[in-house]
Amino acid sequence: MKIKSDEITTVIRQEIEQYSGKLEISEVGQVVEVGDGIARVYGLSKAMAGELIEFQGASGTVMGQVMNLELDTVGCVLYGDATSIREGDTARATGNLLEVPVGPEMLGRVVDPLGNAIDGGPAINASGRQKVDIVAPGIAARQPVKEPLQFGIKAVDSMVPVGRGQRELVIGDRKTGKTAVCLDAIINQKQYWGTEDAVVCIYVAVGQKDSTVAGVVETLKKNGAMDYTIVVNAGASAAAPLQYVAPYAGCAMGEYFMWLGKQGKSPKHVLCVYDDLSKQAVAYRELSLLLRRPPGREAYPGDVFYLHSRLLERATKLSNENGGGSLTALPIIETQEGDVSAYIPTNVISITDGQIYLQPELFSAGIRPAINVGISVSRVGGNAQIKAMKEVAGSLRLDLAAYRELEAFAQLGTDLDAASKRQLDRGARMVELLKQGQYKPFDVIDQCISIFAASRGFLDDVAITAVSKFETGMLEYFKTQKADLRAKLVASKSFKGIEDEFKAAVGAYKAAFRA
Repeated sequence: MKIKSDEITTVIRQEIEQYSGKLEISEVGQVVEVGDGIARVYGLSKAMAGELIEFQGASGTVMGQVMNLELDTVGCVLYGDATSIREGDTARATGNLLEVPVGPEMLGRVVDPLGNAIDGGPAINASGRQKVDIVAPGIAARQPVKEPLQFGIKAVDSMVPVGRGQRELVIGDRKTGKTAVCLDAIINQKQYWGTEDAVVCIYVAVGQKDSTVAGVVETLKKNGAMDYTIVVNAGASAAAPLQYVAPYAGCAMGEYFMWLGKQGKSPKHVLCVYDDLSKQAVAYRELSLLLRRPPGREAYPGDVFYLHSRLLERATKLSNENGGGSLTALPIIETQEGDVSAYIPTNVISITDGQIYLQPELFSAGIRPAINVGISVSRVGGNAQIKAMKEVAGSLRLDLAAYRELEAFAQLGTDLDAASKRQLDRGARMVELLKQGQYKPFDVIDQCISIFAASRGFLDDVAITAVSKFETGMLEYFKTQKADLRAKLVASKSFKGIEDEFKAAVGAYKAAFRA
């Protein structure tokens, strides 16, 4: 039987098509030096900056990332057990940049900066992966910040309001309540969860003790806030490379939700707390000195500003064409002895849109949250407030500043005129009113009613010790007997047209309180 040559060719062609074996070519180098979470590799001549490198160590694979490109070697940071890697081990270039798992599956979990679960729960089967280091959206992709992000803290929402998409620095010495302010903001987002305005929260802990982070997670669980929160932990015992990359990993996890708005999905608003960036800068300084980068001011490398700016520039309010999502950043910076003019604090102050400054003296005096109104600012201001808050809190900052000046003057034992005494009385009651318990956020309407009563002089003759009791009773009164009037304020979000009714209602409550 004769077989035609074209039949043979067809058979061979089919066989070749069915054979799908692929030849994989990868660039392989050799470790020439390793130690302190850093490896130098010879032979990776085509490696890119930021590329992931796979090291074959004694106890399995360890991932690293290219940080330095030198003449004949590359300097890599190691994201894993650096002790298992020895001189002479092989390192393979992957051709990929560092990515982390993202998606709704991450909510309620505690993860390391590479996205692995560290809360004792099951492994996370995330729906996607996202690059850790990306270029921030350009100006055309953004819009001005104009939606408020309510902290639930009277002193913040009235005087240093934060909007969705803003970067607000929380700065102060250690043990002044910086983390507490940010946790209040996270807990306060519970009221929006499940609505159109839902906010996903990401808490990034850098260089904290594991016991401290466990306490934070416990607090969030207790207040029902873990349902919409991801905790990224690079503890004090974690290697410097993990502490350096943690804020970027948290930001990438948040960006996934921010861009959901473009697909018409929710939640599309994110709040990222970086606690704290001074420790990230220290970790980056450690890496840089080990990689033999030249030290600059305070031994930090010259690009330490870029380290923080490229992270915080990713906080934005996207334009409506991009879905209108937002990512709000609350970086925390720890100062030494109140030195706000040090290198890292001034760097971050110049990157952010304002700062909340917490003062140790106020904290010691029992004024908590210990916010110094003079130095704290928000460069978004009234744009990030509801109308009612703008109406009542307009003069609040000036009143408090004048009170502080008068208070210092009155301590000299000078006789004061009646007007100054009135100002002192009102200021003292304002300060008392702005005190707030930890993890007890206030609804924004309740805040407006409280500040309305104080700014209109209803508290001027109430004993300072009774201010808190007066406020609690008054808010309860507006929720029960005057619920219809409160509902009007909720609907209009302004006191216009109903101010006289409110004055009468507060007056009536005050008379009953006195009796």
